[in-house]
Amino acid sequence: MVEENITLRYDASGVIVTSPNAGTWDRETGLTEEDIRWLWPRLTACRDEVLADVAARVAGRPIPPEKAPLDSRFADLPERLLGPDKALTDQWLDTAHRFARELERVVILGIGGSYMGARAMFEACCHPYHNELPREKRNSRPRIYFEGNNVDSDAMRGLLDLLQADDAPWGIVVISKSGSTLETATAFRVFMDALQAAAGNHSAQRVLAVSQKGSRLWRLCEALGVPQNQLFEFPEDVGGRFSVLTAVGLLPAAIMGLDIRAVLQGAAAMNAAFRRDTFEANPVLAYTAVCHLMESRRQANIRVLATWGKRLEAVGLWYDQLLSESLGKNGLGATPLTVVNTRDLHSRGQQHQQGRRDKLFTNLYPQKASFPTVQVPRWDHDEDQLNVLAAKTIGDILTAARLGTKDAYSQDRRRTAEITLSRLDERSLGELFQMLMLATAVEGRLIGINPYGQPGVEAYKRCMQAYLKGQ
Repeated sequence: MVEENITLRYDASGVIVTSPNAGTWDRETGLTEEDIRWLWPRLTACRDEVLADVAARVAGRPIPPEKAPLDSRFADLPERLLGPDKALTDQWLDTAHRFARELERVVILGIGGSYMGARAMFEACCHPYHNELPREKRNSRPRIYFEGNNVDSDAMRGLLDLLQADDAPWGIVVISKSGSTLETATAFRVFMDALQAAAGNHSAQRVLAVSQKGSRLWRLCEALGVPQNQLFEFPEDVGGRFSVLTAVGLLPAAIMGLDIRAVLQGAAAMNAAFRRDTFEANPVLAYTAVCHLMESRRQANIRVLATWGKRLEAVGLWYDQLLSESLGKNGLGATPLTVVNTRDLHSRGQQHQQGRRDKLFTNLYPQKASFPTVQVPRWDHDEDQLNVLAAKTIGDILTAARLGTKDAYSQDRRRTAEITLSRLDERSLGELFQMLMLATAVEGRLIGINPYGQPGVEAYKRCMQAYLKGQ
């Protein structure tokens, strides 16, 4: 049974002005409860539309031309994969465990939504120095590398040199919905060539592929002899950037040793809150309302996701793609920006404190640390004057920086909201992924933009191919 209560919390108190004595400056930079009440009927109607989109796909009804494409089945994936499609989840786990047992290194090839969710889970939930640890400290899991997400010859050569430096067995997970994305396709050919040289006739046994059935990649893997039970279908009705809860994200996560059922349980709990709860308890609709109103009424068209600590940066980059490709159409769409604090307070902090008032800040952080926290030691030598912080933890310093930054922004009416995770674990990430995907779909319907499809991305691909064919 899935526990339906969510642990994620969204707090917009730094944005919403509730005091009846609030001055003009407060009202001109923040939002009022009247703003929220005005939007609420439209917002709930958009929620109902998103749920109806899912129901239409489930029922197999024809897609109206004005709604095409309609890649909305991401929304009910958690319940399906924990229930009627549980056998598929079990298959991913079985394959991942076998792959992890047999291999020392795994190279994940994919670009955009085909790798960003997996990377986000890797950085958030695995040890920060996973690849540097001996195998027994990695829970007998392989070292994980990401390629095929750029066309960088030096980076590719560097990874090939590493793979060829010893006889440790390695394998490939290649992910591409269309099966023809150039960056991933060329990387697969290069790394498959190296794998054949290293493993000979056993090379095909060391490949897992996720793609649409019958795609170029699918047919190529069949021709190479990759076993059918190592080919996994990319759902046709789920878009790439919404695919983190399919084999695209969960198969690599299972290879890493992560609890993919907990990811799905967190996402299912967020679904329940989305369907059921009112504004105060519904982070999806509250987040959508605040972001939309700050953009449309306060010109805050840059959404800064401030992650406190390094391990959530890849989650922010995953969200950058989700928001940009979903809503950046028809001259509309906010610009996402991920920052890591306190690191980026020393590069962007000045602009954020005193630059243009075109930003909404959302802090993202866990309430609890994943590892025993590090303390500042007391020394006999105090030339650095840090003995005053002796016995404080690095976590204490980070919390003080977060609270201090929030106060500094507040004093200058720089509006800040917060997303708080109970801790950095699989369930919390499942809640967060689903919250942000649902919010993006709802906001698309709210502003009259189809949140699915990415026609602008296809333009650069066409132009690039023209150059390549002309050379």
